[in-house]
Amino acid sequence: MEKQPPHVTSKLRHNILEMPSVIHEATGIRVYGRLIKSLVFTTDLAIIRNCDADAVFAVYPFTPQQAISNAIINASYIPVFCGVGGGTTNGLRTVGLAKDVESQGAMGVILNAPITNRNLLAVSRSVDIPIIITVVNKKVDINRRLKVGASIINVAAGEDTPEVVQWIRKSYPDIPIIASGGNTEEKIKKTIDAGANAITFTPPSTSELFKTMMEGYRQKK
Repeated sequence: MEKQPPHVTSKLRHNILEMPSVIHEATGIRVYGRLIKSLVFTTDLAIIRNCDADAVFAVYPFTPQQAISNAIINASYIPVFCGVGGGTTNGLRTVGLAKDVESQGAMGVILNAPITNRNLLAVSRSVDIPIIITVVNKKVDINRRLKVGASIINVAAGEDTPEVVQWIRKSYPDIPIIASGGNTEEKIKKTIDAGANAITFTPPSTSELFKTMMEGYRQKK
């Protein structure tokens, strides 16, 4: 039987948000010597400070802002990968944001699927940290993305994610792949079995977590 590592907690910080245990079955991606299997997909600082994820996947549905990335990087004690645009935000602003988050201490930058290869190339020539390119379907030219600077593929194809991961893995057996695993252990395992090296996990919101806590308080006499 494999020996398990000892767990150390404290009186107040024992109730952290744990990533699904099945994620440990992934091979992980070693970035600057650090092995990363789980990435928490959130910008909520309270969750970032109280979870056991290996890294933060800081992407949000607004134009990226330096103040937000700086706050997340400064508050987090685990590595942060920051979104710097690629959709609505692009061009020179994306290049500038990538340089900013690198100087702030981000471990890598995340670019959204619509970014042009020219813009991706400009980013790759401007920073010296890994560039994660998001893939949402099988229409993308993966080879071209890699040639112009992408170092990690992030598959976010909804229900088709395992299929797209498997499609990429068939042609690129060694390329690092991050993928969204879904909200159940079965879906996460399916994505890992398809070839994902690391999983992004979307945690419950703080309001959902607090609701569970309050229900427990109400049941106490």
